[in-house]
Amino acid sequence: MTTDVSWRTMIAPYLKPDSRLALAQLLTTLLPFLAVMGLLLVALDHGYWIALLLLPVGAVLVVRLFMFQHDCGHGSFFAPRWANDALGLVLGVLTLTPYTAWRAAHAVHHANTGNLDRRGIGDVNTLTVAEYRALSRWRRVGYRLYRHPAVLFGLGPVWLFVIKNRIPFGHPARRWREWVSVLGTNAALLALVAILFVTLGPVAVLVGWLPMMVMAATIGVWLFYIQHQFEHTYWENRPEWDFRSAALEGASFYDLPRVLHWMTGNIGFHHIHHLSSRIPNYRLRACHEANPAFQVAPRLTFWSSLRCARLALWDTDQRRLVPFSRSRTA
Repeated sequence: MTTDVSWRTMIAPYLKPDSRLALAQLLTTLLPFLAVMGLLLVALDHGYWIALLLLPVGAVLVVRLFMFQHDCGHGSFFAPRWANDALGLVLGVLTLTPYTAWRAAHAVHHANTGNLDRRGIGDVNTLTVAEYRALSRWRRVGYRLYRHPAVLFGLGPVWLFVIKNRIPFGHPARRWREWVSVLGTNAALLALVAILFVTLGPVAVLVGWLPMMVMAATIGVWLFYIQHQFEHTYWENRPEWDFRSAALEGASFYDLPRVLHWMTGNIGFHHIHHLSSRIPNYRLRACHEANPAFQVAPRLTFWSSLRCARLALWDTDQRRLVPFSRSRTA
């Protein structure tokens, strides 16, 4: 069992950002993304089938850019804070995600992952078996619809990135930074879409850019889901809740092929990320491989992760996520 002192010592060599590595990541992702967008628009003039082949390539690059924005939000991509915030604001327009507002909600997620008493902000809504049983019939139907894969990974990404991210939340006087973030991103996004409409036409937006963004959003939602929604995850009430246990037991190691780790900005090493969000994405693998104590995290492969889509309720007695069919016998 590692102590707080020992795990902090283990992660210390990986905390310092390297602006050269970050810039190399950015250039080798942003430039191909712009090239793919150009090719996509050209392909639309020669037939939709050619363009369809480019959509997933562009979507993957958007996901990778989002992971850089994610690092910026944690102040870990570049060394200077101003550089992280400047890049995060720009990438927020490309990823349909208001940077400052998302950063605030995501910080709450990191502070409360696995805490049954602090659910509801920046996470996938999850009920216990007892809570589900206590619901009225129609509220059960609503929760079942919410947790259905067609909603979570079909309608959900569109709702989150296209609609919800456009709406400021909270009191405008107390959360003025979040309001400015959302409304500013909306204005920049509106200008970008208007330019695309005028210069390239509605077909380029509706058949090229928009489907690519929806595809990227779907990949992103799946990654976020699988990082915490697996059978033997971690949920605990206070005061038993423990930060380190929530990281190493409640965040998965998504053991993907190396090329998929590249595409997803190494976010599959999510247990390391939750142990310390200050570790840049380009140092997560090294930290994981150098420390056997961190390799005890729940491991999921791509194929085993697919089974997690049916999980929906936390069984406090068995301490595992279970499907709805188990709610009657739990």
